[in-house]
Amino acid sequence: MESGQRAEAGRGRASPRGLPGLLVLLGCCWFCWAEEEVLMNTKLETSDLRWTNHPADDQQWEELSGLDEDSNSVRTFQICTPSSPTSYWLRTRWIPRRAATTLYVEIRFTMMECAAMNQRHCKETFNLYYYQADADEATPTHPAWMENPYTKAAAVAADHLLRRGGAERRSNLKLLRLEGLKGAGLYLAFQSQGACMALLAVRVFFRKCPPLRRAFAAFPETVPHSLVEQARGVCVENAVTPPGEMAQPPSMLCGEDGQWVGPPTSSCACRPGYEAGDGNLRCRACPSGNFKMEPGSGGCTSCPDNSNTRIPGSAYCPCLHGYDRADSDPPQAACTRPPSAPRHPVSQLNDSSLILEWMEPLDRGGRGDLSYRLACSSCRDTGNAGSSERLVGSCSPCDDSVLFRPSQTGLTRPRVTVWGLRPQTRYMFTIQSVNGVSSVSQSEPASVSINVTSSRDAPPPVSGLRRAAASESSLSLTWTAPVLQNQQPVLEYQLRFRPLADRQAPWEYRSSPTCSLVLSGLRRATQYQVQVRAQTQAGYGSFSGAGSFSTLPDGPTHSQLVLTAVLVTVATLLLVAAATAGFICYRKRRQRRPSRTDKTGQYQMGQAMKVYIDPFTYEDPNEAVREFAKEIDASFVQIEEVIGAGEFGEVCRGRLRLPGRKENFVAIKTLKGGYTEQQRRDFLSEASIMGQFQHPNIIHLEGVITTSCPVMILTEFMENGALDSFLRVNDGQFTPIQLVGMLRGIAAGMKHLADMSFVHRDLAARNILVNVNLVCKVSDFGLSRFLTENSSDPTYTSSLGGKIPIRWTAPEAIAYRKFTSASDVWSYGIVMWEVMSYGERPYWDMSNQDVINAIEQDYRLPPPPDCPSSLHSLMLDCWQTERANRPRFCHIVSGLDRLIRNPASLKATPPEMPSPSQPLLDQRVLPPPSACGSVSEWLRAIKMERYQQNFVQAGLTSLDVVSQLNTDDLLRVGVTLAGHQKKILSSIQTLRIHKATPTLLY
Repeated sequence: MESGQRAEAGRGRASPRGLPGLLVLLGCCWFCWAEEEVLMNTKLETSDLRWTNHPADDQQWEELSGLDEDSNSVRTFQICTPSSPTSYWLRTRWIPRRAATTLYVEIRFTMMECAAMNQRHCKETFNLYYYQADADEATPTHPAWMENPYTKAAAVAADHLLRRGGAERRSNLKLLRLEGLKGAGLYLAFQSQGACMALLAVRVFFRKCPPLRRAFAAFPETVPHSLVEQARGVCVENAVTPPGEMAQPPSMLCGEDGQWVGPPTSSCACRPGYEAGDGNLRCRACPSGNFKMEPGSGGCTSCPDNSNTRIPGSAYCPCLHGYDRADSDPPQAACTRPPSAPRHPVSQLNDSSLILEWMEPLDRGGRGDLSYRLACSSCRDTGNAGSSERLVGSCSPCDDSVLFRPSQTGLTRPRVTVWGLRPQTRYMFTIQSVNGVSSVSQSEPASVSINVTSSRDAPPPVSGLRRAAASESSLSLTWTAPVLQNQQPVLEYQLRFRPLADRQAPWEYRSSPTCSLVLSGLRRATQYQVQVRAQTQAGYGSFSGAGSFSTLPDGPTHSQLVLTAVLVTVATLLLVAAATAGFICYRKRRQRRPSRTDKTGQYQMGQAMKVYIDPFTYEDPNEAVREFAKEIDASFVQIEEVIGAGEFGEVCRGRLRLPGRKENFVAIKTLKGGYTEQQRRDFLSEASIMGQFQHPNIIHLEGVITTSCPVMILTEFMENGALDSFLRVNDGQFTPIQLVGMLRGIAAGMKHLADMSFVHRDLAARNILVNVNLVCKVSDFGLSRFLTENSSDPTYTSSLGGKIPIRWTAPEAIAYRKFTSASDVWSYGIVMWEVMSYGERPYWDMSNQDVINAIEQDYRLPPPPDCPSSLHSLMLDCWQTERANRPRFCHIVSGLDRLIRNPASLKATPPEMPSPSQPLLDQRVLPPPSACGSVSEWLRAIKMERYQQNFVQAGLTSLDVVSQLNTDDLLRVGVTLAGHQKKILSSIQTLRIHKATPTLLY
């Protein structure tokens, strides 16, 4: 009964709950992504949601049932407290997070317009909070119903408002993103502070990339944990990664919206015996009679001649029976067979020499590498010389006295000449035809034989071989002439020799018409085995018995002794002449020596500086890359992860291990596939530039990889990344000395560039990299150009279009595109301002045209919070309109060194009142609060909107009240971070100034 009375009372209040419009569920249009996994959806609930109200004793959030556009029953929550500023909370049940670290909350709701209610506490917004927990641990009192421990996700405002009595029924649909989640699950909490609204549907989901097959790689379902998640895949069935150290598993990027991004980085290819199928999604086997030898995307081909496959998926085709491939034949070559036998051998005998000829075989076996080889045997006859009968086993291989010209094997022509046949001896010559497959064939080479019988008497052996003289490299030998029976004269003597210790060495031959011969070109102190034989018209006789003779060891000859004496005499004379000349020069220098040293000349000689060479002046830009960048073997580089994307491709972190050096991290810029030659040149031009600089404050080029794909540029790895983002993350965490040290390093690097006649053109904090030791290094030379030394003020004039970084560029460079080291000094002043403001955007939200107009009217950026006046003075010097009045980088380095040596000069000074020549923007450290209409707008303008609720709860709703706050007040409000306190107090100081100074630019 009491509950019924409470329900009647609730319906009787002046609340939009009684309006029929809030009970009508409008049609929902959910966002559709590649794939979503829903964790909670109230549209699918048909019973009580069992959500928790706070305060529990005053349940202003009322759960009701309604019908959606499909007449399905759904559960909704309504609340209407326009007359009360009290916070009313509604918390969901525990929602498991599963594998996601980023969740999306989709809220459909209606909101009543406050104008028609005339209630001072009415609001048209509500807050969404969340609380992370590893288990369902919440109770009506835990966690505490306040922003901490809850985390505020957003203040949700309505785009469409319902009017009392209005006919329009439009609902609001908001999609919120919760990222960086760590707990096993979370609770959502809705906070209303005077809103009149209805929650129609709440859906919690996360996005994921579905399973995908592409480029012969399979990628699993992937949940993105950041802006881009790199997913590792595997090669599909029958696809492999090519061998090699640089072969990487396939990878692909999964975007935060659940969509696969870009083409995969895949080295998968169909293995041998398989070809691409279904648009590079799978690999199918080559059919019978076809093969594929190499891995890759190529197709199968038919088996070559005399080969075939019997099973699908073959990487090569075996030869048919009787056919083979030579060891040197590629697997895709046709199969061949040995040639047939030579035909019709004929002989022509001339005493002890013989000419053999034959015809080539009828069948060459299908090959072009036909050759011949001969086997020689000497046989004993059983009867007459012309008889064809011979004893079994009476033939033996010919000895080495039988010689063949041009050779015995490897003959390419069907003709050979044979010498050294013995008289009255029958010889059998076997001629074999061979080709490339004869050595692998199981059958013997085809051959033909011919018998030849020599005649006439050969000369008897020579005797009396002896040494007449010897030296370190020669032997003089003599022997006794043989006694001839038939009075035939000896035509010549043939001598052969080889080292006695090397029995396997081939014989060397010499000829002599007399009984003596000098063997030259021998090795010292070596014993040689020597034989000799005589030749008459009947042919050669047999060799004599072997004799052993030695050459002499080393020893100086008479000529060598004479030469040595001459050299010693000449050296002595040269030494005497050199000593005399030195003494005379010394006496002359003593007479000419001035009273003091010309230090200027010594300084100029010692300070000679290498001049930068523009790679774009090379006729072949690749020559500049080879000259200034070291080529690195791709096997020395291991890519670990993708850390970003550049203009030409991905930027990765990896490891470089060069022989003899320890392994270190490197940053790797890759050139994406499908590039043009011009894009390749532009990509490598930065390496040609960086390779010329060797300075501790300029990014170091490790080398390039241009001989393999992808083309890469390797630089040292800077752990803390870009300077602007690094400062924003560490807002207020560094001392002035540390910040000045960073500025000093940047100035030193720019001084080195200026000394080399080089202008950067794009100097900004985003192009300064920071390592783990806070060392700043200049990088990004994409806009850099060489300065023409045509005057004392070298310039670079850009004749091309293109974008100019207006906020960092000097006025003359913007107007006339005249770039000098002085324009780099202007940019350096902007970098100083970025550093001292911890990465604040120069000129804030002003447009580029507004920046140009302000500078022309002599406006300059004011000092950032707590910026020493000495540093701001240096900034103003860098921003002189006349470029000749700006300091040079060498002066900047010296000035910063003086500040570092005198830390007292870095004390912050309070901002001065604006002068007529430096109006409002000189004091505008942050956007002017006078342009903000409320505390909330002011906090958003200075990017401190996270404290908006703190200021509201503390009753700080007026800018006049806020302008009186101090550090203790901020601590009581809940601003505890030192960097945030500095930023807010600096803006408060500007508030006070604006109360006393008229606004001139707004």
